[in-house]
Amino acid sequence: MADSLVARARWAATSWRLAAAMWMRAALSYRTSFVLTSLGSLAISGLDFVVLILMLRHTGRLGGWTLPEIGLLYGTSGFSLGVADLLIGSVDGLGERIRSGELDVLLIRPAPALSMVCAERFTLRRLARPLQALAVLGWSLGELPLHWTPGRILLLPVLLISGTMIFAAIFVAGAAVQFWWGESREFQNAFTYGGASLLSHPPGIYARKLLAGATFGIPLAFVNWLPLLYLLGRPDPLGLPPVLGLASPLAAALSVLAAALAWRAGLRAYRGTGS
Repeated sequence: MADSLVARARWAATSWRLAAAMWMRAALSYRTSFVLTSLGSLAISGLDFVVLILMLRHTGRLGGWTLPEIGLLYGTSGFSLGVADLLIGSVDGLGERIRSGELDVLLIRPAPALSMVCAERFTLRRLARPLQALAVLGWSLGELPLHWTPGRILLLPVLLISGTMIFAAIFVAGAAVQFWWGESREFQNAFTYGGASLLSHPPGIYARKLLAGATFGIPLAFVNWLPLLYLLGRPDPLGLPPVLGLASPLAAALSVLAAALAWRAGLRAYRGTGS
């Protein structure tokens, strides 16, 4: 059984790679347009942090956090969302494919439908967000007097990988809702792009009910809030034990499992367009 799961995972990854390469070749056939849209995406993605800089010029701190500390929040959440959006962000358009009947075409192909939907319209211009976030993250780490140990050094890449998996799971789970709800992209965006915006600000400025929902409901807090509270030695606003800052991989694994079950349930409930 394990060998079968590994083989299916490899085939899904190969299918995604081949489909993404096809869309990338199509995008590069218009090189000038590709370069201009990529530069535009890079400029737009940087405006969010510019707003934070302007805000802190007047206040100095936000929720007790300095600009480099907020840069950690912004960089980690932006990178995780950006990589998830790059790899599978196209899945949020599932409702449109259901209405048009395009999903029926994908289902008869000898490749996993999820891989095909995720790879559709793949473009490297989406690299703008994670690259810009990574630059902010690097600057923040250089500005903060952190005491680095092997465990703390390992925590950072684990945080970024786990955060990417959590956002990817939210993308897929949100898309699966569209099997029943139809077009619910904006609802899904509230938890993906809206979630990244939420996580780029200190947790202490939010109400306790919102923090509890982002921790025990949709596990956004495990993307960066809890790990960075542990890294910076700050107390949790909910009074949770610091060890939860190390639980991001577990939260990511459970999120991926829940998203996979939601997608499978959606496919089983799908009956086609009838046309």
